[in-house]
Amino acid sequence: MTYDSLSAQVAPHLPLLAALRETRNVTRAAELLGVPQPTVSRRLAALADALGAPLTVPDGRGIRLTRAAELLAEAATRGLAAVENGVRLAREEVSPESGHVVLGFLHLLGRSLVPSLLRGHRARYPGVRFTLVQGSRQDMVDRLAGGELDLALVAPLPVVPSLTSAGLVDEEILLSVPAGHRLAGRHSVRVAELADEEFVLLEQGYGVRTLTDELCAAAGFTPKIAFEGQESDTVRGLVAAGLGVALLPRFGPGTPAGVAEVPLSPRPFRTIGLVWRAEEPMTPAVTGFRDHVLTTAARS
Repeated sequence: MTYDSLSAQVAPHLPLLAALRETRNVTRAAELLGVPQPTVSRRLAALADALGAPLTVPDGRGIRLTRAAELLAEAATRGLAAVENGVRLAREEVSPESGHVVLGFLHLLGRSLVPSLLRGHRARYPGVRFTLVQGSRQDMVDRLAGGELDLALVAPLPVVPSLTSAGLVDEEILLSVPAGHRLAGRHSVRVAELADEEFVLLEQGYGVRTLTDELCAAAGFTPKIAFEGQESDTVRGLVAAGLGVALLPRFGPGTPAGVAEVPLSPRPFRTIGLVWRAEEPMTPAVTGFRDHVLTTAARS
C-alpha cells in the first residue's frame, strides 16, 4: 500500500485519533465524538489493519497508545488545528463582520486600554465576537507564537523573529509607596535610594518585573523581595498595607487609596504595543481589529 492510499484511509479518522490521544479511553473518545463505542472499536481495528500494527494496548481501565499511534495522533491533532483554522478563514471571508478574535493582554491593560479599544471597534462591528485572555507578558508571547492567540497587547515589545509588533503608547513607571512612607512627599526619587527598601514585585515573566529588575541592577543592587504577586492591584494593596514598595505604571484615574505615586529620576518608560504572528494569514475580523488598534493609536 502506498503512502497516498494509506493517508486517504487515515484522514477521515483524524478526529478519532485526536480524541484517543486526549482521553486515553475508548468509551470517552466515543462520547466525545458522539458515536457508539463499537463504531470506534471497528475504526481502530480497520486502521490497525491498514497500518500493519496495533494502535492501542490495555492500560488499567483505559488504553495506552502504541508508539505508532502516538505519532499518528500527534499529526492528527496538528492536522485538525490546521483544518479548523482553514474553515474559520473561509467562513469569515464570507462574513467578516461576524468573525472571532482571540485577544491576549496584560492584567494591567484591562482597566482602561482594552475596554476603550473594544468599545470603539464594537461601535462599527457589533457582530465580531471576542475571547479575552489575560496573563503575564511571557505567557501572552508564548501563546501568541503557539497559535492560541490572534493578537496580544504586551509591554515591552518582544524581539521574536516569528512575531511582528507595533508600539502604541509609552507609559511612565512610577514608584508606589505607602501613603506615610518617608519618600511619599518627594518630587522625585532615584532608584539607587531604594536599595534598602523591601519590594513587592510581580512574578517573573511579567514585563514590569523585568523592568524593575533591570532598573535596580543599573542602580547597583538587587531588590529585597518581601512579596511576589500576579496582579498589579494585589501589589498595590500590599504596598498600601505598608508591606513594601513597588515600581508600577500610573494607577489612573486618580491615585489608589493608601498609596503615594512618586516619579523616578530619570523617568523610565515602557512601550505598550500590539503583537501578531508574522507572515501568517489573518481572518478579516482579526485584520479589522488590528487596523482599528493601530489607527486609534496613531490618532492619540
